[in-house]
Amino acid sequence: MVTRILPLIALPLVLAGCAASGTPQAPGEKPAPAAAYMAVGTEPGWTIEITPERLTYAGDYGETKIAVPNPGATPAANGRAYAAGRLSVAIEPTPCSDGMSDRRYADTVRVTADGKSVQGCGGAILPPDTLAGSNWTFASIGGTPVAADRPTSLAFDGTRLSGSAGCNRFGGGYTAQDGVLTAGQLAATLMACPGPEMEQERAFFDLMRAPVRITFPTDGTMLLTGKDGKTAVLKRVI
Repeated sequence: MVTRILPLIALPLVLAGCAASGTPQAPGEKPAPAAAYMAVGTEPGWTIEITPERLTYAGDYGETKIAVPNPGATPAANGRAYAAGRLSVAIEPTPCSDGMSDRRYADTVRVTADGKSVQGCGGAILPPDTLAGSNWTFASIGGTPVAADRPTSLAFDGTRLSGSAGCNRFGGGYTAQDGVLTAGQLAATLMACPGPEMEQERAFFDLMRAPVRITFPTDGTMLLTGKDGKTAVLKRVI
């Protein structure tokens, strides 16, 4: 297999959250619907969705279903609570792991449905404590969604990063310390691919030739941003 070496300078990555910015509402414009609050649990599997109108619970792997009007949240000792007859929910702003993966959430959630209590996690998905051991797929590069017919990946272990931006495989050493990722030279195969795959791969390599900033929006994605504002958006593989 033929490989090429791509020069890559040290990449400082700031492991920080991404603050959401509001968009002013135009006069007479209807406000956007409030986002639903979601929580999940395992053993047995359950989910709950909280909207301004309803609490919708599916428990026991979907066998138990309860939907009731949202009574509104009330302050609790360590967060907030909802009490709606057959269904009550307590949300505590304490980091939580779902117990089945390394995904972490902002809140610990306890649901009591028809007298049976379960505990799980909800709210924003927290960024990983470290890149080591994390795996990602590309959602978009340079603002363009990646081609769906070619698999993509970006993986970090203790000493190396590796992956594919849709065409060739690449890999190289890296170190991460004090929020700075330093990548060495990347070796990549020399396979030719159809137009979109080559273009998205080229856009990614161009992005990574200069320092990039890394942020973690609350939707569980990872955002790489170059000095010119170009980005790559990746989704966590759990």
